[in-house]
Amino acid sequence: MPANDQHGAARPGKQPLLSRAAWARVLPFLVYLAFFLVEPLLASLGVAADSLRYLYPVKTVAVVATLAYFWRDYTELHRWDMTPKGVIAALAVGAVVFVLWISLSTGWMVIGAPGGYDPSSGGQVDWLLVAARIAGAALVVPVMEELFWRSFLMRWLDKNDFLSLDPARVTLQSAAIGAVIFGFEHHLWLAGIVAGAAYSWLYVRQRSLWAPVIAHALTNGVLGCWVVYTGNWTFW
Repeated sequence: MPANDQHGAARPGKQPLLSRAAWARVLPFLVYLAFFLVEPLLASLGVAADSLRYLYPVKTVAVVATLAYFWRDYTELHRWDMTPKGVIAALAVGAVVFVLWISLSTGWMVIGAPGGYDPSSGGQVDWLLVAARIAGAALVVPVMEELFWRSFLMRWLDKNDFLSLDPARVTLQSAAIGAVIFGFEHHLWLAGIVAGAAYSWLYVRQRSLWAPVIAHALTNGVLGCWVVYTGNWTFW
């Protein structure tokens, strides 16, 4: 008799907490967060603030490289499953979130003192840095964050095998937890919670990750243009 059968069937191996699909969505986000530690470290070593501004393009490239490495795992982004009405709804939500983002920005609605991202030096705006910032915020961040917050975390809180969970079946509790944590990732915590709730609602309603990605991209893109136009760099 085989050794495994002496006391009954062998027990299946212990399942890892996070699968490859989960890590594919977590690691790009961790790469992004790592740069929030790199910047103060370099500043403490005496690197000039003007030079630190170039970390953002480097961060963007690092995140893009991580996303590219795992791209085959993002099966939900391999197909376009948005209807024209769905696209319009996503764009409308993105626009509303932008308006709320710049409105919910006073006193108790803010955590800390956001320094923002100022691409100007000596009164002159570095337009290459502006282009890199807007491109990163509007094209890369929405994909990276929606893969983490909506595709992974919101569903994983309900089910370890999160890919098998239809977005429409996400519980209100998991959606709320995800939105709150998303909010406190930002200085504008209240605006962040509202944005997280709006993007989560889109994902659950339309059952497509492209919906929150589109909304998030519009919010960040319009916000970037507004910041450059008004000079309110703290919103970056």
